[in-house]
Amino acid sequence: MNLTDFRDKKVLVTGHTGFKGSWLSLWLSMLGSEVIGFSDKLISNPSHFEFIKESIKYDLRGDIRSYQSVKSIINDYKPDYVFHLAAQPIVRKSYEDPLLTWNTNLFGTLNILEALRYMSKKCCAVIITSDKCYENLEWTWGYRENDKLGGPDPYSASKGAAELAINSYIKSFFTEGKTNIRIASARAGNVIGGGDWAIDRIIPDCIKAWSRGEVLDLRNPNSTRPWQHVLEPLSGYLNLALSLNEKLTLHGEAFNFGPISNDTKSVLDLVEEMSKHWDKVNWNISALDNDFHESGLLKLNCDKAFDLLNWRAFLNFQETIKFTVEWYKNFFEDSSEIITLSKMQIKYYSKLARLNEIAWAL
Repeated sequence: MNLTDFRDKKVLVTGHTGFKGSWLSLWLSMLGSEVIGFSDKLISNPSHFEFIKESIKYDLRGDIRSYQSVKSIINDYKPDYVFHLAAQPIVRKSYEDPLLTWNTNLFGTLNILEALRYMSKKCCAVIITSDKCYENLEWTWGYRENDKLGGPDPYSASKGAAELAINSYIKSFFTEGKTNIRIASARAGNVIGGGDWAIDRIIPDCIKAWSRGEVLDLRNPNSTRPWQHVLEPLSGYLNLALSLNEKLTLHGEAFNFGPISNDTKSVLDLVEEMSKHWDKVNWNISALDNDFHESGLLKLNCDKAFDLLNWRAFLNFQETIKFTVEWYKNFFEDSSEIITLSKMQIKYYSKLARLNEIAWAL
């Protein structure tokens, strides 16, 4: 199996204008895929998608909450692969607008599943949820795919519910011998990298403040996260899609895609590492607490992805931060060259994968 197997395949990417979606769409286009992007709108300004959009063959607009819109896209284009990333991904916003969050994250996923029910062509769908789909008990060890789902905030709960919906649809409508559709879910979180401009995320908050010469207030400096570069889980999604195509036994499975297990670092570790690569880095420890619940410790166990997909993350914390800061520094120096830099980072990451003897890169 090789990622070049995506060449000349029709690939639907929902949420293609977002952070992860734009990187995935660019990577697929570099692999020779006919990318069908489906998103409601640009979610940020600046936007990574604005720099890479010429690489996308079909740039379509629509609401993932509209079943008719989703059904029309799948009926018209009949994709070989589907990557469902469209979501409301911000925890704070899930408190401000819980109905939007539930409708997007749960019913958007249901719309994809329902539309796939009526497609006779073989199609492999990877539905991306989140590491926050687990009921977080602040364990020091990583969550496995069979651990309990759920969460106290609307975002986490909606992602846990999406996982339950996926499992229900697979067992009810996508059973072996009755369908050409193969489905798996992917769980990853705290993805960082160049091109993320979303609100209420630590890297964009840092970059926006420092680019204006401001001091950033760190609300939760001791909160730990399994930071990983965006290309790491994306390589996992791509690997999973191709593996689904080859192995029926993976149909209905869920997979964690996380960083090197011992690379869980605090928010303070993150900004201190960033300061090694950018002299504009400056911060204070804020005395203010979050006015909403957010997990302080969250880590994934990715043994299943290694055992069944031969996938593993290989960038360490220092390499992840260097990749990320390099992108933003170049953006502020000459944004017209950003698509070139993004492509270079994908190529360099693939080269590192080969050097690390990662299965999909061989």
